[in-house]
Amino acid sequence: MAKTVTSTEAQPSEAPPSYEAALAELEQLVGRMESGELGLEASLTAYRRGAELVKYCQGMLARVEQQVKVLENDTLEPLDTAPADE
Repeated sequence: MAKTVTSTEAQPSEAPPSYEAALAELEQLVGRMESGELGLEASLTAYRRGAELVKYCQGMLARVEQQVKVLENDTLEPLDTAPADE
């Protein structure tokens, strides 16, 4: 038996406009899933979208980290949180 591809499976989801927008959408999805208001199919769709958003956010964070390393000329050092001697 051949698998039927639904329209949500056939088309990739739209990329979020920014990291902040992706994070906000992800928080909203998690809230809806935790509330139990979604049916089985809607939960699966929300889970897939959430996985896409997590992947997008991780990629953005990795790119920003790489840019910071380049800007700092690979001389990033741990932040010294000890109080300065006065």
